[in-house]
Amino acid sequence: MPLFGAVHLFLLLSIGVIAALLAVACSRGLIAFRITRLIFGYGLALNEVIWWIFRYSHEGFRFPNNLPLQLCDVTVWTTVAACLTLWPRLVEFSYFAGLAGAGMALLSPDLWSPWPSYPAVYFFLAHGGIVIAMVMLVFGGIARLKPGAVWRAFALLIVYAALIGIFDAISGANYMYLRAKPKAVTLLNALGPWPIYIVVALPFALLLFWILWVPARRSAKAEHVQDCA
Repeated sequence: MPLFGAVHLFLLLSIGVIAALLAVACSRGLIAFRITRLIFGYGLALNEVIWWIFRYSHEGFRFPNNLPLQLCDVTVWTTVAACLTLWPRLVEFSYFAGLAGAGMALLSPDLWSPWPSYPAVYFFLAHGGIVIAMVMLVFGGIARLKPGAVWRAFALLIVYAALIGIFDAISGANYMYLRAKPKAVTLLNALGPWPIYIVVALPFALLLFWILWVPARRSAKAEHVQDCA
């Protein structure tokens, strides 16, 4: 799939339009909050389970290189949990880390096989699902961010990256691309060689978090997460 070619742009536009429409529909009470978030939560979980069954059935279990430890693997499941529980810390982490990580992945997809193969379709379903679900939750009025959400989410990201870095160093794996850049052209290519791109990526991630906070900052005034089912 050519980067920002017709298919890529269509998929990006579709994800954005669906996310916006669902957020507006929820905020105006046109669809049931509870049913919608549960559909997304269970739908994302089912999509992920099917993918890992497919992956392991085709390539086998190859420790330590094919474990669900990439950031987007984790944020898929935190998004699932956020949709099902509306627990504030899960909502915060999934909103900031999920939108930043999945958003960057969608803009510069590292596809294993060409579109429209199943792995490529799964990639856009999973990453697009994170974006749509979190936009719907936060901007649809289903869940509201609280003051300090940026720093709490960023702290969790640092902790997870540190743990994955230790695992990568011990096992020789390359989760979160902490040991080497991906083969595909991504934003990391513009951040310098290893390990400079890792150092530069930290303030860049924090900048993305703050950019995401700007449109959501009004929701931080709410004292409680709301579920108006």
